[in-house]
Amino acid sequence: MTLVKFEKNNGIATVTLNRPEKRNAMSFALLKDLVRTANLIKKDRSIRCVILTGEAQVFSAGIDLSDLNNPKNTAYAAWELIKPGQSLFQKAFLIWQELPVPVIAAMEGFCFGAGMQLALAADVRIAHPKTQMSIMESRWGLVPDMGLTRSLKGLIGVDLAKELTLTARVFDAEYAKEIGLVTHLDNNPLAKANVIAQEMLQRSPDAIMAAKRVLDAMEHQPEKALRLEKLWQLKLLLGKNSSLARKKDKNPEIQFLPRQYK
Repeated sequence: MTLVKFEKNNGIATVTLNRPEKRNAMSFALLKDLVRTANLIKKDRSIRCVILTGEAQVFSAGIDLSDLNNPKNTAYAAWELIKPGQSLFQKAFLIWQELPVPVIAAMEGFCFGAGMQLALAADVRIAHPKTQMSIMESRWGLVPDMGLTRSLKGLIGVDLAKELTLTARVFDAEYAKEIGLVTHLDNNPLAKANVIAQEMLQRSPDAIMAAKRVLDAMEHQPEKALRLEKLWQLKLLLGKNSSLARKKDKNPEIQFLPRQYK
């Protein structure tokens, strides 16, 4: 069975966690599939937007503890945490932030632990109001180590981040929306995600990528953000899609070229 399903339709890639019998809990194999899928998307310039979701109306119940505790995985997990650079646990999540296209998470059911960290790596998060959520790692005697220190920054204050992390409290999506962890509430998150994705398809793929890069720099590399504004604006003005965008404003039938920049 494919652990991560990948479908592409008119420029929108839908990536679905596919372990319904485990409530889409994340095994080592699933993490590797997430990295593989993201790398395929990165190379495919026909993809304009990504939607992350889970099979059987559940986003993810978190890390698969039985897989994590399996003795055969102990040495591998230790090496991932010791080796220089990003671990598999970090890469499987942060790679979605690094994609040159917007990523939308559509959440239902449970969004715990690793599932929460994957959702936080998306650019936009849409949840069913009754979705149950938690930064749950401390419940298992662990620390969130899947890029949370990058993906949570700027969404909520560090005091609230500490409270939710240290208590492993379970809360619903309505509360998450109130504090800023969720962008939109909707009874059909996947349908809402597709509506937003369709809106994004009306804009230049180069402008979308540049805006994502500049806004991410605003949060994570503020010392470079102003310079990146100028640099990307110059690139866009010299590119073909910028001119097409101005024509498309008057003639919606005009189609953009594939993304020119990486």
